[in-house]
Amino acid sequence: MVRVSNEIRGGAAAAVRNPLARIADRWTPDPRTVRRAALVALVMSVVIVVTGGAVRLTGSGLGCPTWPKCTADSLATTREMGWHGVIEFGNRLLTYVLCAAVGWAIVAARSTKPFRRQLTRIGWLQFWIVMGNAVLGGIVVLVGLNPYTVAAHFLLSSALIAAATVMWHRAGEGDAAPRPLAAPPLRRLAWTLVAVTVLLIAVGTVVTGAGPHAGDSSDVPRMPVDWESVTRAHAVLAWLTVLLTVALWVGLKLFDSPRVTLARTRDLFLVLLAQGAIGYVQYFLDLPELLVGLHMLGSALVWIYTLRVLLALRERPSTDPGAVAALSPAEPVAA
Repeated sequence: MVRVSNEIRGGAAAAVRNPLARIADRWTPDPRTVRRAALVALVMSVVIVVTGGAVRLTGSGLGCPTWPKCTADSLATTREMGWHGVIEFGNRLLTYVLCAAVGWAIVAARSTKPFRRQLTRIGWLQFWIVMGNAVLGGIVVLVGLNPYTVAAHFLLSSALIAAATVMWHRAGEGDAAPRPLAAPPLRRLAWTLVAVTVLLIAVGTVVTGAGPHAGDSSDVPRMPVDWESVTRAHAVLAWLTVLLTVALWVGLKLFDSPRVTLARTRDLFLVLLAQGAIGYVQYFLDLPELLVGLHMLGSALVWIYTLRVLLALRERPSTDPGAVAALSPAEPVAA
């Protein structure tokens, strides 16, 4: 009998325990592939927010009245449940598409050479957020669309978007220590902008929780706050976000900052203007469903562009010159 060395046996056991390692041994993705995989995961994280909004705005939140099954007797929607069941079940199915996108991003990150541990960890963070939000989504259904659980569901989705945005950005840069591209006061201003944006999104969930779109045609309880007052607070925070963005752009211009940081700040300003316009129009038109849905999309875009501004204030040079050379001019290292 031929004896198998402990080294070979240990390697085989490790491969069985970690199938990702086996894939990484056989595949080395192009840097563009890794970044595109991260971008797909980011796009799907936004899509799931928008489709979740469609579920609520069409009154389909309880189209599948239980979880994890759609009904007590059926995993999928039934003909008797109508369009509400189709919409709710369709949104649930998109969770599997999101999982596949995040899984592809994890596999691509894990297979890079040399191994990028931080990038892979961000991918796994997305996976666990998706799993947590799936469970929370089930709780939302089981408690009859309680507005506080609905708000938590949206905030956890925003955390997923943040992780996906960071992974997409990190996939396009190196692993060296970050090097600042702006003066310390401007970096502090950018962090203030991020904090105010988080508060803006959080207050936005209260506006939703107190507003008329409960997510179901039945009498769903709303948050016991004055909707007009919290809407005005939300508008004040939106204007504060705009002012901070303008102040940051002026500061970056005065300090002769790199063009990429100015471009990111300008893009955020334009997204904020579009989001503000939609917000005011939907307010004066008594919250038509289509505009509310666009406003939810805008919320996700505002969050993404805010994070991109923060990430553009530093760069991480690559320790692998070949990886940098593989990126196209349209995908700069600091992008």
